[in-house]
This record gives sequence, structure tokens and C-alpha cells, in this order.
Amino acid sequence: MDFGRLLTAMVTPFDQNNQLDLKKTTEIIEHLLENGTDGLIVCGTTGESPTLSHKEKLTLFEHVVKVVNGRIPIIAGTGNNNTKASIELTKEVEQIGVDAFLLVSPYYNKPSQEGLYHHFAAIAKETPLPIMLYNIPSRSVVNLNADTIIALSQIDNIVSVKDSSGDLDAIVAVLEHASEGFTVYSGDDSMTLPILSIGGAGVVSVSSHIIGTQMKQMISLYESGKVKKAADLHRELLPVMKALFMAPSPSPVKAALAKNGIDVGSVRLPLVPLSALEEQTLFRLLESIQ
Repeated sequence: MDFGRLLTAMVTPFDQNNQLDLKKTTEIIEHLLENGTDGLIVCGTTGESPTLSHKEKLTLFEHVVKVVNGRIPIIAGTGNNNTKASIELTKEVEQIGVDAFLLVSPYYNKPSQEGLYHHFAAIAKETPLPIMLYNIPSRSVVNLNADTIIALSQIDNIVSVKDSSGDLDAIVAVLEHASEGFTVYSGDDSMTLPILSIGGAGVVSVSSHIIGTQMKQMISLYESGKVKKAADLHRELLPVMKALFMAPSPSPVKAALAKNGIDVGSVRLPLVPLSALEEQTLFRLLESIQ
């Protein structure tokens, strides 16, 4: 399926007691739709999925499906480092009405490439819905190698990868040798334009919470052949993209949203809010693009 160009890894809003806030969830969904988001990743890294209970995840997925009401694709993060648990959650969430699944590389276990292949293949076998792999070695420790991604692309419903490795050579290999129609999305905002330039499909973004309109414009400029203008805008936005990762995500983006009048609450432990100095630095950079 066509996920679009600008996908947002959505934050999970919490209330003042750090409980799931569905009213704020509706508000952030509408904000993202108004600012160019083509698809939503729910319960990913930015959504603080490791801190959400099973019940909270189901409640969140149900609410997002209801609010979005078919306007854009919803990709549900159901992967973890327990293959059996990933399968069970994926099968349960499939019934809610999401459009696809995001499966992160198993973290902490440190599986081999063969183990990674069989993990993803086992989950894919249990659902007919499209699957986007998520390669993020900075968090999972293990890298999903190009050869493994290429092999997984031969499975009919494994259709895409969100790549946060920063390895353009490996991404080129995937684009060159993966099954026809398999897509690659940048998992890092700052790599959006470089990955588009080698044939990538778009970006799974955090920055789109704050600069979604500008990022959509940058992608449109590139697609229309206005490469220099796209590059100029990329360089202009880059300091903000970097600032939104000045501390473990999603602490910076939640602070930036609050600064812009969109209250999504704080983060859950073990993450902590930005310090006063970090906030000052972030807000100064945000003012430069407003």
C-alpha cells in the first residue's frame, strides 16, 4: 500500500497524572493532519511504547482508528523483543482496524541476522496486513543488515523499512535488490533529503509535529525537480531537526509542542522532561523558523 511521503511517529499524550489522555490524542491527530502528515505511526519509539501497558496500547489504537476514520494510513507499532508476544499483540490489534504494522528489531536479546529474519518472518506469517520493518541499531544494538532486509522483502506482506542506521550504502543495496515495490523510509529527519535522493519513499518523522508544513514543502520541492530549493530548505530546517533530538526523544518534541500551545503532557519514567537550560536552547532554535 502507499503510506505517503511524510509519516509522523506520533507522541502519546498524557494528562497531569501521566495517564493516557484521549482528548489530547484527538487534538494532536488533527494538528498533524492539518500540517501535512500522510500517515501515522502509533506506539513507536516516539509514542513511548515501552512504557505503555497492553490495555493502554489497545485503547490508543482503538481511539486513533476512530478519530482518523480512514483519512490516512495508521501503522501500529506491535513489535518488541519477544516474538510470541509480538505475534499475539499484532493479531489482536489487527482486529481493531489499523492499516499496517511497524516491527522494531528485537532489542537487548542481541539476535543474529538469522534470528532477526525468523523473528520478522514468524510475525508476518500470522497477519495479512502490510509490515514495515524498523531498523534502529542505536536503540536495539543489532543492525538489520541489507542482505537480511532484502531476504525479508521476498515475503509478500513485508513491504517497507524505516531505516535509522544512517548507512546510505546499505540503503542503496536494499533499494537496488529488494523485491519490486519495497520501499525505504528515512527514520531520521535529517536524512530525509539524502534518502529521497537515492530513491527512498519519504520519512517517518518526529519533527513533523513542529515543522510538518515545511517538511512537506521540502519533499514537494524535491519531487517537482526544484532540488536546490529543497536543499536550501533542508539546511534551514536542520538545526530544528537536530534540536528535537538534543535529549532522549520524545522529551524535546513534547516540550516544543507545549511551547506552541499544544499540550500533550510530559514523558514517563525512565525518560525525564528537559532541563530549563535545554528548554531555553530548544525554544531559541524554534523561534528562528517562526
